[in-house]
Amino acid sequence: MRFKDQKVIVAGGTSGIGLATARHFLQQGAIVTITGRKPELLKAAEKEGLNAVLVDSVDREALTAFFSGHGPADHLVIALGGSKGVGEFAGLSLEVLRQGFAEKFWPQLETLQASLPYLRPGGSVTLITAISSIAKMPGTSGLGAMNGALEVMVSILSGELPAIRINAVSPGVVDTPWWDFIPAEGRQEAFAQYTAGIPAKRAAQPEEIADAVVFLAGNAYMTGKVIWCDGGMA
Repeated sequence: MRFKDQKVIVAGGTSGIGLATARHFLQQGAIVTITGRKPELLKAAEKEGLNAVLVDSVDREALTAFFSGHGPADHLVIALGGSKGVGEFAGLSLEVLRQGFAEKFWPQLETLQASLPYLRPGGSVTLITAISSIAKMPGTSGLGAMNGALEVMVSILSGELPAIRINAVSPGVVDTPWWDFIPAEGRQEAFAQYTAGIPAKRAAQPEEIADAVVFLAGNAYMTGKVIWCDGGMA
């Protein structure tokens, strides 16, 4: 019960890595609140004992209202993202890439900035990025730019915000709804293709990424770091 009675917020905690992380904290005694945009997923999470609040992380006023209503928090996990921006650069729609930044980069920063007055000293923030930031795989330049931009900020912000710890977890291929843009019948084939050349030889489960997030939140000497939880893909 390492996090007993500590207050944890997971922004984007209704599915995938976010939901797995929220469950992990709950199992360790934390009081966990998740945010998301889909009422049906929020209702399902409430049945598991999670506090669930409808928040659009693109809306700064909504974020401010949420954090002020929630009050002080010990840990914040920002698991917001989308799948837009995939493709080789010559044919990549830059408008779609802008939409990708709008779904992940800006909401993560808006959430972080809005949370600052409410994070307790000694608390933590953990961003969820992606190994595309450094893997240099063809077809991921847009994703790499998006996630790399977030990761560059981590070490800088750890110096600017010394009262809290800020880190990131950078996953590789994870079996989550992020991959829903690929038809279900072809998803396992895609996983096999992407992971054939990595040491782990498989996609991760979201619970494995959640383990890394919870480690960062619980280790008081970890700040300014990006953990690659990628099966060796980097």
